[in-house]
Amino acid sequence: MVGGSIPSAPAILTHMKNPFRSTRIFFGEMIDELKKATWPTRSELRDSTVVVIVAAVLLGIFTSISDFTLYQVVDLFTSWVG
Repeated sequence: MVGGSIPSAPAILTHMKNPFRSTRIFFGEMIDELKKATWPTRSELRDSTVVVIVAAVLLGIFTSISDFTLYQVVDLFTSWVG
């Protein structure tokens, strides 16, 4: 081969990274970061859950009313044409 040589198998293996080592480091750092986090109290969690449920219900009602209204308008216009 001109301009270089093919590295031997032991040379290739010494440059490979151990995937288990990097995974272990990742999970160690993740646990350290989770220990730094401020977790909500039970009452904060309950209040936030209620807000999310109410918002989802209101969004569902708005979507349903909008869908029904638009359906009726389109049905009215198509009845005029056909």
